[in-house]
Amino acid sequence: MRHEFEPTHFHVTMGSHEPVLRVASGDTIATWCVDAGGHDRSFEQITEGGNPQTGPFYVEGAKPGDTLAVRLDRLSPNRHRGFTGTLVAPNVVDPWFASALPYDTAPDVDYWTLDLERGTARLESPPPGLESLPELPLDPMLGCFGVAPPRGQAISCATSGHYGGNMDYNGFREGVTVYFPVFVEGALLHVGDGHALQGDGEIVGTGIEVSFDVELTVRVLAGKEISWPRAEDEQYVMAVGNARPLDEAVQHATTELIRLLEQDYGLDTRASSVLLGQCIRYDIGNVYDPAYTVVAKLEKRLLA
Repeated sequence: MRHEFEPTHFHVTMGSHEPVLRVASGDTIATWCVDAGGHDRSFEQITEGGNPQTGPFYVEGAKPGDTLAVRLDRLSPNRHRGFTGTLVAPNVVDPWFASALPYDTAPDVDYWTLDLERGTARLESPPPGLESLPELPLDPMLGCFGVAPPRGQAISCATSGHYGGNMDYNGFREGVTVYFPVFVEGALLHVGDGHALQGDGEIVGTGIEVSFDVELTVRVLAGKEISWPRAEDEQYVMAVGNARPLDEAVQHATTELIRLLEQDYGLDTRASSVLLGQCIRYDIGNVYDPAYTVVAKLEKRLLA
């Protein structure tokens, strides 16, 4: 069944909030999200900023110990203007270099014009040196989404964890299926923080932030227990680690990918070690916010 949902309020924490809609496993949800600052498709601020989430959506039959599969069927910016941060985060450059950056005097945001028909983005007022920057192709993605964490917690949408959250991984684009461990009845899926485009790491604290139309399909994998988010597209299987420092995120992602290979492909640690030792790939998600995100992935062609 396909559900069209019109949100009226939003959450800036991931938690066991009152569900806005109940759906069945296999159903599709079509809805929309404000941008990270709480602006709608008219660029009017209708809620507080901080990656406001649409939802949560209660998925019938999902219970702790299950996995919720979320296929990102359609991710589409729904207005013609977005914004980005203007200076690199101090934690991703050398301290001596960061101390000289003009954080006090730089503008708060840069604005971008989005041509949704042609799928491009253009700086409205380029800083000196970027006047001839060509239009950039859009690559829409979701920055912050996931399920309710355990033990009644409500966790800021600024960060991430086992439940998902603000991972800002630009591989979470249309056509990808993301898998979340379920911690509460109904899973309570939250969705938000659309980016029209974003480089690896979200190193200026934003992608091109814009409101989004979102369509996704949910499916409960009963009895399938995972520890961290996983994902797959046509080319890769992936595992996500969210933590700080970065090496801990690498550890979580690598461990979860090894567990994925054991659960789904029957490889023991000896076999997966040999395979991953030469063929693993790492992507960097968020390195701006309290928890960093690392994605460990492996090409599916090696698993046929």
